[in-house]
Amino acid sequence: MNTKSTTVDMAPTPADKDIELSKPDQDDLVTGIILPNYSETYLRRLRWKIDLFLLPLMWLCYGTQQADKTSLSIQAVFGIREDTHLVGDQFNWLTTIFYLAYMVCEFPGNWAMQKLHTGKFLSVVIVTWGVVVLCIAFAKNWAHLMVLRTLQGGLECTISPTFMLLTGSWYTSREHTLRSLIWGTSNAGMNIIAGLSMYGIGLRAQRNPDGLAAWKGISFFLGGLTIFCGILVWFILGTPREVSWLSEEEKDAAIARVMANQTGSDREKRSEFKWEQVWSTFKDPQTYFFFFVTIVNALPNGANTTFSKLIWKSFGFSSLETLLKGSTPYYAISIVWFVTVGAITFRWPNFRFLMMMFSLVPAFIGMIALSQLPTDSMQWTRWGMYIMQVFGTLPGLMIWTFLPSNIAGRTKKTVTSTILFVAYCVGNAVGAQMMVPSDAPKYTRGITACDIWENKRRDRIVAGMGLSEEECERLGRVNAEEDMTDRENIHFRYKY
Repeated sequence: MNTKSTTVDMAPTPADKDIELSKPDQDDLVTGIILPNYSETYLRRLRWKIDLFLLPLMWLCYGTQQADKTSLSIQAVFGIREDTHLVGDQFNWLTTIFYLAYMVCEFPGNWAMQKLHTGKFLSVVIVTWGVVVLCIAFAKNWAHLMVLRTLQGGLECTISPTFMLLTGSWYTSREHTLRSLIWGTSNAGMNIIAGLSMYGIGLRAQRNPDGLAAWKGISFFLGGLTIFCGILVWFILGTPREVSWLSEEEKDAAIARVMANQTGSDREKRSEFKWEQVWSTFKDPQTYFFFFVTIVNALPNGANTTFSKLIWKSFGFSSLETLLKGSTPYYAISIVWFVTVGAITFRWPNFRFLMMMFSLVPAFIGMIALSQLPTDSMQWTRWGMYIMQVFGTLPGLMIWTFLPSNIAGRTKKTVTSTILFVAYCVGNAVGAQMMVPSDAPKYTRGITACDIWENKRRDRIVAGMGLSEEECERLGRVNAEEDMTDRENIHFRYKY
């Protein structure tokens, strides 16, 4: 097998003056893959352009989705329960039904995402759920709210899997965590922005009690913002092959950048559904590990999503103080923590599990302390203990970053993503029904050890083949472009 490549001596054109093309060997010609060697300067400029187009919009959309999802908690302190005559556990069921619909629609949504234009599909979904959020303002009773929350959950289930697909399509494995945490900070950032906006809405409603109810104004505000985001998505988001804001040369370079991940690039639209990859998913120990870990992690999240603002109010804050003194500091600390962890894991890519494990410690300590403090005094001490829960929100997002890094094969990615979000929905739906702290899971050392062991096992097998490191890297990329899964591709290495 010929593994040598020679450089083509050609004068660079203005469009590709920073690119040196390598002559492909026979295997590359057979698979249709041409791997150019781009200069670091060119790739840095391209990555900066990609960041500027993708990250601000992903940040805005993901944050708006989180604000839509959790708006019920804010609306609760502004009278939605009283105005729609909710009794008993009906309020809890508005969150549970959201996640049940989220779970049921997860697989159809992922299947459609694989078949259709990624950005335009997401755009239509976002605009539609924006209309649903807006319509909540017209709800009169529990039945109306249940129908709307069911539709909202079924539509919102698409955004996180789509963003994971986009992250894997545009960024290298080393860049996955930092970029995911950047758009993940929008959960906190948009909650601050939306919270301050809702503070203004609530203040106005307080001064004009005969005017529009604050919770209705919140629905109008968030619904309009969501529809605006959906329109922007139509023109900007997509995989490298789909977007219009890159030249053909830049698209080729963007695709070449991620080939080193060995998880498959966007060079071709892989719309076919491969049942052999479905069976591979259910044979993979990673599938079951992530499923159960996600359920455990989502239990407290479901409770916090529904009751967080009511918890702040229980400390003695008024409805408006809940937004200003409770939520805003909480989310500001979250942004700082997410960015810090993103920088650490970019510098040391295999520190992800260590950071997840460390994040659970202060959250667990804060929850235990909060449960032991008196409920009629020590307001600011209880405030501080609940603030510590912000550190525990990190593992939920970081678990998702392992999918673009460690799962190969388009169908396997789709099925694994569906399973992960089913677990996410189960945990949140159950968590909304029981307001109890969840024990910090002791899972990280085990999976890290498994990944390291598997990498070393593959190293031994490859060493027995007598292949060089460069040849293994090349064959790994070729296998990935043939849509092999991470289990089939012996040259793939897991990140942890």
